[in-house]
Amino acid sequence: MKTALEADLEEESLQENGVIQTTQDQHSSISPPASTVSGAPDDEPFSTYFEEKVPIPEDVTQMFSFRKLWAFTGPGFLMSIAYLDPGNIESDLQSGAKAGFKLLWVLLGATIIGLLLQRLAARLGVVTGMHLAEVCNRQYPTVPRIILWLMVELAIIGSDMQEVIGCAIAFNLLSVGRIPLWGGVLITIIDTFVFLFLDKYGLRKLEAFFGFLITIMAVSFGYEYVVVRPDQGELLKGMFLPYCEGCGPAQMEQAVGIVGAVIMPHNIYLHSALVKSRSIDRGNKKEVKEANKYYFIESTIALFISFLINVFVVAVFAEAFYEKTNIEVVGSPHTDLFPLDNSRLQVDIYKGGVVLGCFFGPVALYIWAIGILAAGQSSTMTGTYSGQFVMEGFLNLRWSRFARVLLTRSIAIFPTLLVAIFQDVQHLTGMNDFLNVLQSMQLPFALIPILTFTSLTSIMNDFANGLVWKIGGGLVILVVCAINMHFVVVYVTSLSSVALYVLAGLLCIAYLCFVGYLVSYYSTHNTEQPEYDT
Repeated sequence: MKTALEADLEEESLQENGVIQTTQDQHSSISPPASTVSGAPDDEPFSTYFEEKVPIPEDVTQMFSFRKLWAFTGPGFLMSIAYLDPGNIESDLQSGAKAGFKLLWVLLGATIIGLLLQRLAARLGVVTGMHLAEVCNRQYPTVPRIILWLMVELAIIGSDMQEVIGCAIAFNLLSVGRIPLWGGVLITIIDTFVFLFLDKYGLRKLEAFFGFLITIMAVSFGYEYVVVRPDQGELLKGMFLPYCEGCGPAQMEQAVGIVGAVIMPHNIYLHSALVKSRSIDRGNKKEVKEANKYYFIESTIALFISFLINVFVVAVFAEAFYEKTNIEVVGSPHTDLFPLDNSRLQVDIYKGGVVLGCFFGPVALYIWAIGILAAGQSSTMTGTYSGQFVMEGFLNLRWSRFARVLLTRSIAIFPTLLVAIFQDVQHLTGMNDFLNVLQSMQLPFALIPILTFTSLTSIMNDFANGLVWKIGGGLVILVVCAINMHFVVVYVTSLSSVALYVLAGLLCIAYLCFVGYLVSYYSTHNTEQPEYDT
């Protein structure tokens, strides 16, 4: 039993950290942040994305309602685009070309893990009315909070660079080389600002546009799937048999790359913010519970569709190009890409499109390029929103959308443009390996906070993670982080430079110290157990 003094001290501590206990209903314990901008009106929306909220239909007594599911549909599909960005597409095609169908089970497992993590992100946003960056701002001390923000920004910039690369390659393929790679990079600067203002036409219209882009990807990559006609028996075997017969280091490294490409750190922050776009009474426990249910169903459907699209890409390259040699790329004018020898065929997003054109005709190349363009453009927009939410949440800054996008897009464009101008397409696509490593290293800075805060009863109350989720989530995060750290070690050792080894070692010490701090924060703040897990 707590004494009155202990209760007063606890209440004071919670208020200092931005946690406000309500006497009317304790399951909604964090209040949304007030504006800290001088002269900003109190009723000014916190983010442009939330200028309108979608109403949820009432008077529905059924256990399940398609009307309500439709009302909640949108945020999960925007979130799922991160599972379909150009970095994922490249990982898929290399998986198929290097290992055939044998690593499909890794893709399936990574998608399921991603779904569970997205569930936590959605629950945090629904229960608290705040997204992950806002909660981090209120819970972590100043220095760790700034470091965490910088790490997340690095992940967003890395993802942005992959999107720029994908779009530039798509423009080059669609124009049959008339638009140089550097020209495609510059085009992405313009189209980003054009797409950015689509949300002014209404939230549901914006979500419909994203749905349209996902449909383009599904049709484009589905067309390639039908044309190539993969072996369905081998596909099912590779998807449900967790084994990789005859696989070596290259295939194992590719398996690690799949996990790193699928689970994106900034996507956790994004999803926790997107769910705030629905009109939910957080003071009503039934409505909160219902919102959690429908968001989970919607996320499951969205990630299932993204999984199918990823399977299309893996299967196409597994069936058509697994164990193929350069000499088999008949009729190709690109002898600089495919030398006439019997060495193993190496493909990436650019060469993959060229090879499809060589094997299955020009239509296959153009449709492939359209799919890549849709992937790059859609992920560019969601990356823009991620950056906006992260900056506003961590720093309480309200930059205009123009200024925010100009900053991050400039950082992403500059190195990509230099490589596009002074190097060739191999170096441009080769940047994806480094960017996957960069984002892999940022994973703990999204996974540990989301597990920490969804497990705290002072934040989630009745909706806090139970013991099973705490242990299971901790093990999942440990495995994911270990896999990606292995990926980082493999990449660094391949550089063969003593100076880089020393630099990497020093950075790793600092990196592990900060990860250790986040883990210790989790362990010291999760000593109380909720009565049940909802």
